[in-house]
Amino acid sequence: MINNNSNLFGVSCVALRDLIVFPNMVLNFDAGRKKSIEAIKSAMAGDRGIFLVTQYETAVEDPKQNDVYTVGCYAKIRHILKISENEIRVLVGGVKRAKLNLLYNEGTHLKADITLFDDEPIKRSENYVEALFRKVKENFEKYALVNGRIPPDIIMEVASANSLSYLCDYIAMQIPASMDDKHVLLEEANVINRAKALTLLLKKEGQIIAFDKKIDAEVRTAMDDQHREYYMREQIKALNNELYGDDSGDEIEDYRSRILSLNAPEEIKEKLNIEVNKLLKMPAGSHEATVVRNYLDICLELPWLNVTKVSKDISRSQKILDRDFYGMKKVKDRILEMLCVYNLKTDISGQIICLVGPPGVGKTSIGKTIAECMGRRFARLSLGGVSDEAEIRGHRKTYIGAMPGRIINAVKQAGSNNALILLDEIDKLGRDYKGDPAAALLEVLDGEQNSTFTDHYIELPYDLSKIVFIATANSVDTIPPALFDRLEIIELSSYTREEKFNIAKKFLIKRQLQKHGLTAKDCKITDDAIYAIIDGYTRESGVRLLERQIATLCRKAVKAIIKENATKLVIKAEDLRQLIGPQKYSADLIECSDEVGLVNGLAWTSVGGELLPLEVCVMEGTGKVELTGSLGDVMKESARAAITFIRANANALGVDGEFYKTKDIHIHAPENAVPKDGPSAGVTITTAIVSALTGKRVRRDIAMTGEVTIRGRVLKIGGLREKAMAAHRGGIKTVFIPKENVADLSELDDTVRTKLNFIPVQNVTEILNYAFVSENLTDENSDAFTEKINFIPEKTAIRSTAQ
Repeated sequence: MINNNSNLFGVSCVALRDLIVFPNMVLNFDAGRKKSIEAIKSAMAGDRGIFLVTQYETAVEDPKQNDVYTVGCYAKIRHILKISENEIRVLVGGVKRAKLNLLYNEGTHLKADITLFDDEPIKRSENYVEALFRKVKENFEKYALVNGRIPPDIIMEVASANSLSYLCDYIAMQIPASMDDKHVLLEEANVINRAKALTLLLKKEGQIIAFDKKIDAEVRTAMDDQHREYYMREQIKALNNELYGDDSGDEIEDYRSRILSLNAPEEIKEKLNIEVNKLLKMPAGSHEATVVRNYLDICLELPWLNVTKVSKDISRSQKILDRDFYGMKKVKDRILEMLCVYNLKTDISGQIICLVGPPGVGKTSIGKTIAECMGRRFARLSLGGVSDEAEIRGHRKTYIGAMPGRIINAVKQAGSNNALILLDEIDKLGRDYKGDPAAALLEVLDGEQNSTFTDHYIELPYDLSKIVFIATANSVDTIPPALFDRLEIIELSSYTREEKFNIAKKFLIKRQLQKHGLTAKDCKITDDAIYAIIDGYTRESGVRLLERQIATLCRKAVKAIIKENATKLVIKAEDLRQLIGPQKYSADLIECSDEVGLVNGLAWTSVGGELLPLEVCVMEGTGKVELTGSLGDVMKESARAAITFIRANANALGVDGEFYKTKDIHIHAPENAVPKDGPSAGVTITTAIVSALTGKRVRRDIAMTGEVTIRGRVLKIGGLREKAMAAHRGGIKTVFIPKENVADLSELDDTVRTKLNFIPVQNVTEILNYAFVSENLTDENSDAFTEKINFIPEKTAIRSTAQ
């Protein structure tokens, strides 16, 4: 029970780290945190009273009430000494235990509301107290004897103590116990209980010290045994050498025979024989001998001149590509072209293909398939996060733990000098003080240099010119220019909805059924269920998440077959909510009515295209322009360019020429948490601002994309394939695109080209002529607008069906 003697409010407080202060104890500590120094100064300016409480974690720089113990010590500052500009040394004397009621910041330092409490009255007999008093001293003497490092003045102070309370606090202050154990003693107001807890703590600390000494003795004994064993081994070696000759002869002969049978150039063999001669002169157990053995083993495992037979059957390669991948016609054609070139000229060099695309579209799988088509062995080299040049070139073998670089390791893993090595995630190479691994790759990927590639560990020229290197990347933006110049880029765009459906139906479902021990007779996923998973449960460029969802359905099917004795499970779209939960994504759909200042833009993301509606609101004001929606710098510049174009052509556009003085314009892109950037929203912003300034409604069934200049020209954009898919999903009928992107229409999905009406434009005014709803055109009759679009002159409008 705590006896409340008095409450103190607004006491300056210092949070201590790895230190506890007890009443009637004097100690000093160094204060370096600004709040601690200010609290000490505040206490010195008053009655020198300060509350000292210990924090749980020393790493916390700005402790709150939850970060400190509930009981501390109210103390008086006796002296302070300035050590440096940012540190002072404080001498304090503990006064009373205190319970922390509230800890808060006031000004520049911590303050606390506390309750002081004294020791509870001792209700035991004097003889009991005296016995406990002697027991504590006895246990301390045993602890001091085991420890052996307790200063004599501390032992004398304990021996001369005549108060049980003082004795407990003094001993607790001196022993190196944990903060939790010491705090138990500090918060205990009952002196008898405190003495008992201290007795147990002294026994515990004594046992810890005894075990520590025992461990030290065992370690020293082990080291002595190692030295003795080494000495005896050397003696045995000398005796064996005297009686029978050197026993390492068999090892040396084994190395010599392996070198003789090695399929490698003669200069390589000569170098390895030199290393064997060095090993012969070294003590068998020396560190240098171990380094030489490791070096010889690695060199002898390398396929110096070992090659595999390369396949030249192009029709077989075509079948393998069609077997493993759906669609991707452009990529397959480029791979077959490369294979044909290799068939005519096997020593071709300098062709380093880099497959660039979003995650999950099958870049790594394509690398494996190419190796199978060519009949070459395959090795994958992951470069993601590599920031040390030595990871590529290896370490000097003089270093402890040295090893070859990843290139040589990949060659050794493949076991062939004409293998295919996949450089995975080449765009995620790092760079730091250890060097630039991208620069080290320049020699590897240069056909004029890699025939004499020298690893720092091997220190012998290795011919990499016969190896086919294929790189993968998610983006080319982070690839250094010198390295990018050596790569031939093949872009893999994100899969369309139809492609994902066919991949799931022809590949993923079969694979997951096989993995889960099912057959098509046991479980069937209907077409509408596949489409529902693609639309409502995944939002990705590839098919990884789609495959995981299919795997989840297969597990549900296995459970139903085993637990419920079901014979066959047919999964329909309406069953998905019960099996894998509610839909995670909703489709991007156009608005229900035509609006003023609301225009459908199109955006490219790493997981495909999306509708990007842009909103513009015009208010009376002083010409301010507000941009919201996590817009990037490029998108903000597009908005400024659009406003400049509108100001320059205000009369022609039917806009008040003084709007930039009298109107405030707010441009907003919904979904504030999603960052947005890029120049392709220029025409969308221009159309939305003109609509808001003129009060004209914009048709809800049109979308647009294109960069706009201050003269109104519409420039080329990227990602048209993904943007067109997004427009098709959202119910868009007409899409305005830059005229320079007409050639990209041939790459669109047939379904998209059939359903959408693409209008190429060179100037943003061409969009403004058709984007607004005519005053005599109602929402119920939109055919007139469609007919108007269809009658655009042939040189301007291109019907999607003609592509």
